[in-house]
Amino acid sequence: MSVTTRIVSEDEADMRLDRWFRRHYPDLTQGALQKLCRTGQVRLDGKRATGASRLAPGQSLRIPPLPAPMAAQPDRPVQLDPQLAREIQRMVLYRDDQVIVLDKPSGLPTQGGPGITKHIDMMLDGLRGDYTDRPRLVHRIDRDTSGLLLVARTPGVAAKLAAAFRGRDVEKTYWAIVVGRPMPGSGVIDQPLAKLGAGNGALMIAATRDDEDAVVAKTDYEVVDAAGKRLSWLALKPLTGRTHQLRVHCETLGTPILGDPKYGGKAAHLEGFTDRLHLHARALDFPHPAGGRLRVAAPLPPHMRHTFKDLGFTAGETPRPERIGGKGGRK
Repeated sequence: MSVTTRIVSEDEADMRLDRWFRRHYPDLTQGALQKLCRTGQVRLDGKRATGASRLAPGQSLRIPPLPAPMAAQPDRPVQLDPQLAREIQRMVLYRDDQVIVLDKPSGLPTQGGPGITKHIDMMLDGLRGDYTDRPRLVHRIDRDTSGLLLVARTPGVAAKLAAAFRGRDVEKTYWAIVVGRPMPGSGVIDQPLAKLGAGNGALMIAATRDDEDAVVAKTDYEVVDAAGKRLSWLALKPLTGRTHQLRVHCETLGTPILGDPKYGGKAAHLEGFTDRLHLHARALDFPHPAGGRLRVAAPLPPHMRHTFKDLGFTAGETPRPERIGGKGGRK
């Protein structure tokens, strides 16, 4: 055992020091790392550091002698069923050396849980290719929601993108068909939410501001088109990222999302229309880890496309992914 020096890579920019150690030395506990930092045994560019220190590319990290085994285990590829691999490959809308953007179908969960045997997370090895790291999810969308899902190629990129989501530097646009017509036709829904119950049966509900369990939840909305007062097409931009936020906020407007099985009640189920959630993650505009911004849009899923046609709504052509600024291209 001896002192070693590691250089922070471009991929690891802005990662917390404790996260870096969890990635490279998974056997080292948080308490042990804190002690190493407190006693000055871990140093960043020769200076003392804490677990919360943010890393920059090119910095040197002093690693003291550590008990064996401390080396990270190789991230071994999983042999994914070829059919699942082909399925997730068909979802790819954009990819390069840092990110992959998927168009998730309605009804497919993002991650596993009780009774779930198929989900996006288990299929990510189908996107690995020749890359060393296994791709990883940056965020989630509901099982019944269709549309854009962002995947990072490496842990460092995932950390950068997660920070962008936390810092509200990501603009998300959803399209929804709702029952009724909101009045006024645009505005901000500022309605705190609270969780009711636990497990799969838990619900998010509208809460009062003095409720100790309430969390701030805000959504920008606009009526894009309407079929009289019966059904409306909304563009929704969540300004916060609460579970089921858009579904509850539409319900609080008195215009539940068409086909919503959890929050809409009988009002959300109309004869003559597909009984599936009409909520689609349409567009993402986010800072690309290699610089600049990336804008991506997903086409409507089949059930919403049919409803748009029946109502005479025109979505137009889906724009191609656009990278503004930065270097590099698709892969």
